[in-house]
Amino acid sequence: MEDDDDTKQVEFHEMGLDDRLLKAISKLGWSSPTPIQERAIPLALEGKDILAQARTGSGKTGAFSVPIIQKVLTSKQTAIEQCVKALILTPTKELCSQAYKNILELTSCCSREVKCVDVSPQVPLPTQRPMLSEKPDIVVGTPSRVLAHLQAGNLNIRESLEMIVIDEADLMFSFGYEDNVKAILGQMPKIYQAFLMSATLGDDVRALKKMVLHNAVILKLTESQLPQTSQLTQYHIKCPDEDKFALIYALFKLRLVRGKTLLFVNNVDRCYKLRLFLEQFGIPACVLNSELPVNSRCHIVSQFNDGLYEYIIASDENLLIDPQNRPQDDTQKRQRKKDQEFGVSRGLDFQNVSNVINFDFPTSVQAYIHRVGRTARGDNKGTALSFISLKEMPLLERVEAELAGKDGQDTAVFKPYQFKMDEIEGFRYRAKDAMAAVTRVAIREARLKEIKQEMLNSQKLKSHFDENPRDLQILRHDKNLHTVKSQPHMKNVPDYLIPPTLQNLAGKGKGVKTRRGNARKRGPSEGQLKYKKRQADPLKSFQFKGLSANKKRKKEK
Repeated sequence: MEDDDDTKQVEFHEMGLDDRLLKAISKLGWSSPTPIQERAIPLALEGKDILAQARTGSGKTGAFSVPIIQKVLTSKQTAIEQCVKALILTPTKELCSQAYKNILELTSCCSREVKCVDVSPQVPLPTQRPMLSEKPDIVVGTPSRVLAHLQAGNLNIRESLEMIVIDEADLMFSFGYEDNVKAILGQMPKIYQAFLMSATLGDDVRALKKMVLHNAVILKLTESQLPQTSQLTQYHIKCPDEDKFALIYALFKLRLVRGKTLLFVNNVDRCYKLRLFLEQFGIPACVLNSELPVNSRCHIVSQFNDGLYEYIIASDENLLIDPQNRPQDDTQKRQRKKDQEFGVSRGLDFQNVSNVINFDFPTSVQAYIHRVGRTARGDNKGTALSFISLKEMPLLERVEAELAGKDGQDTAVFKPYQFKMDEIEGFRYRAKDAMAAVTRVAIREARLKEIKQEMLNSQKLKSHFDENPRDLQILRHDKNLHTVKSQPHMKNVPDYLIPPTLQNLAGKGKGVKTRRGNARKRGPSEGQLKYKKRQADPLKSFQFKGLSANKKRKKEK
């Protein structure tokens, strides 16, 4: 498809949308369509099949949700009976929940006319039969769950279905859904409109294109895979693996990392190792991984978006496994506790994330892109900081070469995060003491304790929470696990541990306490005024210039 030379942007009110839909879009604060929405919505309304590639956070969900709702509203004017018109397939339960919530928001002004159901929750099939018997206009689910309902006779799409969406199409085959998708297509009418939405266009997407689309319009936005450097700043710190813990401790306790932060690790054990380590210093954090029940995971994300938590430690281990080498058969049975329909770095709508910290560097370029894509979404600025050990250097070089080549950048993708490790020697000693308490037994006990606790929250109390929604709001997921010994003095940072560079900076104040436990008084010094005026990233850092200037002043004296 040829790009339109006309640079005038098409607004939502110029697309011929229903007034009720426009009102809902206004309530969501969508002032103008994103590039993918501007191009995809008019084509979808014309009935075209669409294959759209756009980076994470570009508004792909709105690009297919808006035209689907509009077409459902239009069909209602002449419809004789209620029937299922649209099917939305996503690879994970969290993505299903996200798409479902987005559709509810977009249909807030026409909720009586447009009904939507999410069938992804893992409840017995007969439990969801009453919802499907009402023939909702839009059904959202994972391919395996939708197929199960089709085979059980709870859902019939052979005659009525007009539209199908496959979101995050490049993950469908990786999650083992190829046979499910084929089976679903076999139960659909011959004529339908299809949407394939993806962040990348690999072999799996091309295979899906042949299976699903007919004479599709391909929308491949000519934009970088990550936001521009003016919006997203990417740093790296080279340090030994054992120093990563001392470093994260210093960054958090000295308030050098500010705002909501996602910390990514490469497996579940590392999740709990890092959480138990931070717990000893009075730094609460939630864990998000495939072992937790889906209700708990969705609730954690929801509360994080509402500002209840500052830090989430996430493992996206499923997406770090090469699809070709993914465990099969007996190996999968041994991993029974893990949810194969889970992925943190892809698609989940984390809102207003200031920082992404790669505590463990991802093992692929795409994993890096999707992790970092959790921040700097929309018009917000964000920062990505990667801790790099010697073993991880080849991975960093691969990512930098790939991003610089694809995005046409002349400058380095990563900025060195200027940090003097010798300035936090005192933190290193404390970190070693804390790490000694985080044994394998403590990690295993923490995993079991959290799973049992979250299973209780998710299942046994579900009916109570349905009747008492306020209790659900106060349910927290960052409480101490208490599988390591608590030492109260570790929670405060004494004066002698604070690096000289930060003695006169505002960065030391909030959350840093003296041995007496009282917060310091901060006067409006010249250094503070300059600090406040400086347009800094969400991630505050030791500045190498500041260290040099400090040493220069000492020499002059």
